[in-house]
Amino acid sequence: MSLDVSPQLLAEAESGPIRQEDFLETVRTSLPYAYDLIARLAAELDSGSAEFADNRTPPPSERERGQLLRALSSDAIRGGLERHFGVALAFQNCHRVAVFRPEDRGCETHTRFTSPRAQILNQSPGLRDC
Repeated sequence: MSLDVSPQLLAEAESGPIRQEDFLETVRTSLPYAYDLIARLAAELDSGSAEFADNRTPPPSERERGQLLRALSSDAIRGGLERHFGVALAFQNCHRVAVFRPEDRGCETHTRFTSPRAQILNQSPGLRDC
């Protein structure tokens, strides 16, 4: 299961739309490693002049790696994080997450980062089963 959903939020969802803030709070508490990593990268991007900010450090355990994979593989979670932090997310392997400014999606650097070539160049035997 990706998220630990409170009975109250589940009841709200069963009866209609939920608030984005409530969804993101559930993401934050259910997937703290992924949420905090993206928050840190978004702050790094916002405070600098680089075209993107990325993480190259593997998660400390499989638990954290799983959080990151669940967050980025769900359209709802990924989109919610992008809107909340005002970024465009890009993902390679099992831990290389990058944040771009939304207006830079499709720019040369973003396209290069998300290209098949970049994916191949970012491989190593140690990442095969991540």
